[in-house]
Formats: sequence, structure tokens, C-alpha cells
Amino acid sequence: MRNIRMTIEYDGTDYAGWQKQPEGVSTVQGVLEEALGRIVQEHVLLTAAGRTDRGVHARGQVANFRISSALNLHRLSYAVNSLLPPTVRVMEMEEVPDDFHARYSALVREYRYFLLEKPSAINRRYAGYISKPLNLDQLNLCAGELVGKHDFSVYSRDNGAADNTFCTVYSAAWEHQGDMLVFRISASRFLRTMVRYLVSAQLEASPGELEEALRTGKRVKKLVPADPAGLFLWRVVY
Repeated sequence: MRNIRMTIEYDGTDYAGWQKQPEGVSTVQGVLEEALGRIVQEHVLLTAAGRTDRGVHARGQVANFRISSALNLHRLSYAVNSLLPPTVRVMEMEEVPDDFHARYSALVREYRYFLLEKPSAINRRYAGYISKPLNLDQLNLCAGELVGKHDFSVYSRDNGAADNTFCTVYSAAWEHQGDMLVFRISASRFLRTMVRYLVSAQLEASPGELEEALRTGKRVKKLVPADPAGLFLWRVVY
């Protein structure tokens, strides 16, 4: 069996997330597995670096799968893209060693959250929006509190149900990019809905509040996860 790794880009707006769901529910994994299976004429099961939620996008999602087909990968990639909807695209495909695993071999995952400070008819599919003025320096003070190894269950929909809720955040910062604010965060792993909760927390917090919540396991304020439209799985490092 060949172990194939591919990098995928997708607009998650119209999908119920990455993970395959019961028949009739459209997911990114579902449309990819169907297209691949039709071409290689065998069952295909994808393993992804991260399971993005409903409405979340990806610029650099990574997945691997195993097939017995000897089809040239350039031809396979071309054929798959011809069957996929325009909102999902295979960017790269390569054969990798047998022990490569898209999830467990990953060292760093980077997410980016795009935030509009004024409404936009064009960018609303790919950005969140906030009406109140924001202070970039204060946002970066809050972001700095996330760096390091912490129990992030307080900022997760798993709410402590996962076996391991500790993540190591390597970097977290906000910056202006055109008419948007962009939050960039890289970590060893992420819990379910963690980035969206962290965005909301920083938009509402004063310096010191996130650090206290991570230390005590209690949120200072009640939060709703940020709009998934603004979130991108940007890249995965191996």
C-alpha cells in the first residue's frame, strides 16, 4: 500500500466541518473521499492534521491516505480536482514513508483569524466583524499570555472532556493587514473550538484576565466563540 500525503485548500462556508458525517451532510472529508474513491476504484479513508469546525476554512490542511493503485500522483491530483466542487482544491500530493501520519506526525499547526472593523459585503465570508474600536497594543498583551504550555479546557468546547487538554502555544500575536486585524497563533495542538474562544476572549478581556483563566480554569466572562467565517487553518509543519 502506498501512503499519500496531500495539502488541501477549502472554503468551509457551506460545509459541516472537515469530519465525515452521516449521508446527506456535506463535509470536506466526505467530498474528497468520494472523489478519490471514484478515481482509484477502492475505499479511501483520509486522516487530517486537524478537524476544522463548520464554516472554518483552510489554506494548508494536510491529510494522508493509503491506496494500492499505482496511478501517477500528478494525474491523480488533476483527476480529483476535476471532480471536486470549486470550494475544495488539492494543492499538492506526494508519496511519503509508511510511518507518516497527518495528525500524529505534525509538530506545529498555525491558525489565522481575520477580523473586520467595518462591515464588508465582499469579505464577510472570510472574516469576522466587530463594531467597537480595538487597541492593538492591548490585544497583543492578551495574546502574550497564551504563550507556553497551559490547560486550555477553559477555552474549549471539549470543556475538559478530552483525555489531554494541555497545549503548547509557540506564538500568538495580532497585526494590521490592510483593512483587517489578523490574529496568528501556532501551537503543538488545538482543542475543539479553542481558537475561536481565544479570539472572543481577547476581544473582551483586559490584560491579565486570560492568564488568570488559564491558571484557575474559570473564565472571567461568559463567551461565545468568534464567527467561524474568520478562521483559517493556515499551515502544518512536520
